[in-house]
Amino acid sequence: MRILVVGAGAIGGYFGARLLAAGRDVTFLVRERRAVQLRRNGLLVMSPLGNVNLPTPPLVSAKELKSLYGLILVSSKSYDLESSIEDFANAMGPNSRVLPLLNGMRHLEVLDARFGARRVLGGLARISSTLDADACIHQLGTFNALAFGCRDAGETAVDDVVEALRVPGFDALLSRDILHEMWEKWVFIAAAASSTSFMRATVGDIVAADAQDIPVQLLQECAAIAAANGFPPRDNARNAGLSILTAPGSAFTASMLRDIEQGSRIEAEHIVGDLLRRASKGPPAPLLSTAFAHLRAYEVRRKRESGS
Repeated sequence: MRILVVGAGAIGGYFGARLLAAGRDVTFLVRERRAVQLRRNGLLVMSPLGNVNLPTPPLVSAKELKSLYGLILVSSKSYDLESSIEDFANAMGPNSRVLPLLNGMRHLEVLDARFGARRVLGGLARISSTLDADACIHQLGTFNALAFGCRDAGETAVDDVVEALRVPGFDALLSRDILHEMWEKWVFIAAAASSTSFMRATVGDIVAADAQDIPVQLLQECAAIAAANGFPPRDNARNAGLSILTAPGSAFTASMLRDIEQGSRIEAEHIVGDLLRRASKGPPAPLLSTAFAHLRAYEVRRKRESGS
């Protein structure tokens, strides 16, 4: 199966590199700035599970994209989703499947509207990774899994996708309940991003300030929204999230805080704003609303100061 990875950042670059190193037919769809970096430095992954160094990864630009691919792995930021769709649309054939790895749910609605729900899989990445100043990918920690599956039990089997994604270097997990897993991750990501960004602090610092009730309440509010929409977090997901967000001495922060500290764009609308819009079916979420206002204020200031 031919695989097109849309983006070669901390997520797409990581999983794409592992697939390419295992001999899969992988091409990266990248824009010019990233293409220059990759041609100069190669695709580098630094990981406690083993490094990957690919000096000449196969690259293609949107203008050059003419071939069809069986699987399109979408790892763009949510605010780039619409433009990314325009970039890879020519790669979609009648039997192509899209596997998005974005957090939240709105991207599914956007992709469904363009390509049809039966061609869009559910998916999520369980990994903490980041790009350094030289655009090298660093895996933070040792967990790295990609979960995916059909969103409707009656949809076409994905045996070919399973076969393509099962390689050494990460766990490819076929889920029979991928939407529930996506909601559970969304609950955690929204609570973590809101907590650490709102407080501008690591989890350990929040706990040391005797303020762990803030991430706890945020997690509860996010979970209540998910439950009202038919996807209550199960005990293992709820307990795991609570453990991470209240761990004394933890250096954990959400990637959104790292983006804020770098003065970068953030996915506040997709991760927090969209969740709040779905709160109309459940109880109020006052702390989450306050955290979202804080994130929007950052975006307003950033846009004013950067002019973009």
